[in-house]
Amino acid sequence: MATQDIRAKLSYFSVSAQKVRLVLDLVRGKDAVEALEMLRFVQKRSAEPVRKLLASAVANAEENFGLSRDDLYVAKIYADEAPTRKWRRFGARGRFKPLLRRSSHVTVILREREA
Repeated sequence: MATQDIRAKLSYFSVSAQKVRLVLDLVRGKDAVEALEMLRFVQKRSAEPVRKLLASAVANAEENFGLSRDDLYVAKIYADEAPTRKWRRFGARGRFKPLLRRSSHVTVILREREA
């Protein structure tokens, strides 16, 4: 039996991919319910949007594919770089200092655990 991949994607998330990966490393490979509970207590700015993304993927699995949330696990979860907004802050003696406002695309793939 081929396992069905359930995908959900968060695009143009305004936190750098490097910072988001710190949160994603905590939940990779975990059961979906356990990962949702874990993300409720992580003190990072990207934890709440990642938790909402994971909850959306679980809801998609239940509604669209009729899977049980207890059988799901986080097969893959990754953050890619999104476009960087370039701003400038003016400095001393007529110079300006560039600011890079980085963003990321987060993708989660759930699979059903086989008995």
